[in-house]
Order: sequence, then C-alpha cells, then structure tokens
Amino acid sequence: MVGPNGNESSATYFILIGLPGLEEAQFWLAFPLCSLYLIAVLGNLTIIYIVRTEHSLHEPMYIFLCMLSGLDVLISTSSMPKMMAIFWFNSTTIQFDACLLQMFAIHSLSGMESTVLLAMAFDRYVAICHPLRHATVLTLPRVTKIGMAAVVRGVALMAPLPVFIKRLPFCRSNILSHSYCLHQDVMKLACADIHVNIIYGLIVIISAIGLDSLLISLSYLLILKTVLGLTREAQAKAFGTCVSHVCAVFIFYVPFIGLSMVHRFGKRQDSLLPIILANTYLLVPPVLNPIVYGVKTKEIRQRILRLFHVTTHTLDP
Repeated sequence: MVGPNGNESSATYFILIGLPGLEEAQFWLAFPLCSLYLIAVLGNLTIIYIVRTEHSLHEPMYIFLCMLSGLDVLISTSSMPKMMAIFWFNSTTIQFDACLLQMFAIHSLSGMESTVLLAMAFDRYVAICHPLRHATVLTLPRVTKIGMAAVVRGVALMAPLPVFIKRLPFCRSNILSHSYCLHQDVMKLACADIHVNIIYGLIVIISAIGLDSLLISLSYLLILKTVLGLTREAQAKAFGTCVSHVCAVFIFYVPFIGLSMVHRFGKRQDSLLPIILANTYLLVPPVLNPIVYGVKTKEIRQRILRLFHVTTHTLDP
C-alpha cells in the first residue's frame, strides 16, 4: 500500500469483494451457495464413508474416488466459509498471511486433484487395455504411493508461491476482484515487475494442468482404440466404467481453463465473468462429482440407496 510519505510498503490486508453490482442481492444469493456447499460436503463425505466401510470397494478405482472426494471437501472449504461471511456479514477484510495461506491451499489442492484425475485415467487405461495386469500394476500399496505423490507434487509446485508474493511491494489498491485470494489476482496489485510471477504461473499451469490433461487425453485415445476392437456388450461395459471419470475431468478442467484464459487475456476488470468462473471452479466440481458417481456408478449407487434405506428404517418409530 502507499505509506504516509508516498513510499511503497507491504500489504497488511486485502479487501475481498462479493458480486459487484449485486451487493443488495448477494445476501440472498448466499443461501443457495451455502446449500450447494453443504450438498458438496455431505455428498463427498458420503462417498468417503461408503468406500471406507465397504471392503468390496477397496479397489484402485474407488480409492482414487475417495481421494478425489476428500480434495473436493478441502477445496470448497478453503473458500466457501469466507465467501459466506462476505455475503452475509460484509466481512470483506482478509489479513495478508491468511490470504497467502488461502491462496496456497486453493492452488496446491487443485494441483493434487489434477494428479488424482490423471491417476484415475491411468487406472481405467490399465483396467481396459491390460486387464490381466491390473491387479499387479495397481496394488493397494502402489495406489497409496500415488496418493502421497499427488500431495507432494501439489505442495512442491506451490512452495515458491509465498516467496514470489512476499517479495512484491504493494502500492496500489488493496481490493481484490474475487471473493477469495488467487495468485493471478493478488499479483496484479503489485507496483513492481511481476514477470517472474507470470512465468512461474505459466510453468505451473503447463507442467501440471497442461501435462495432466494431455496424458489423460492420450490414455483415452488408447482406451478408445482398444474398446473399438471389442464386442458391442464389452464396449458398453467399458464405456460405462469411464463415463463418470470423463465427466469429472470436464467438470474440473473446463472452469479452470476458462478462469485462466479470462485472467490472462480478459481486458475488462469490472466484468462479472471471472468472478462467476472463479466461484464455479471451486464449487461446481465438489457438488457434481458425488452426483455423477452416485448416478453413473452402479456399486456406489446401490450402497447409497442401501445406506439411506437403513437410515430411514432406523428413524421410523
């Protein structure tokens, strides 16, 4: 911010905004957003509970789904409570260190989720293209190591982020254009050269999101090549096991890529589009993933119905 003598100084806090131009309506818009957040948490925790308690689901596909659900809960929780505080209580101030922590959490968890989606694609590739080797290639210890590698990768990619942000002096406005802290949003407030931050952001996107999406696409091209040589019945079964994952991939990558493009090439700073995309990016995948897997995956659907059937009978007088 600007010091008393007009000198550059470090930021001590930022101001988060809700929905510009919709300040009067955002109090009421917070109710459906809060409902979606609760649905996301409940849905993903239900998936985790079912996979954890059903020994027949202790397979790579469902363990990876469990990881995905856990990350969805953490990603939505890293932003939604503060967003609700902004909409309901006008609590727009966030301290610099808290902003840095939120930023690190959101970006690192997104990197972890991208890695898990890649691991799920690899699981489908081995299961369909090399079914006899699936049990030996994706053992439970190896799946655990893949999950640990996803965590390490996400943290390692974002480890330089606090350093690159803390080195920047802030002498302009301290008002961010989102309801939570994002790297590309914070760095634009700096009054110093941010080319290092821009290059770092591009490297992270290319090495994580770009590489993962490329490998996922490659895996499905190989799966498609194998499936086309099968019988009609086998094709339907193979495609059925992939539909949920393909939906999860699109649900995650489309808002992320859209938000990145708007930030890098968008000119209008007062536009609602990046704010809507940002909220969509963090809320829609956690809400839709449990629904998609609950509807499309027979084993998950049956156990959800059984769980609620037992719960209903337990509550009956």
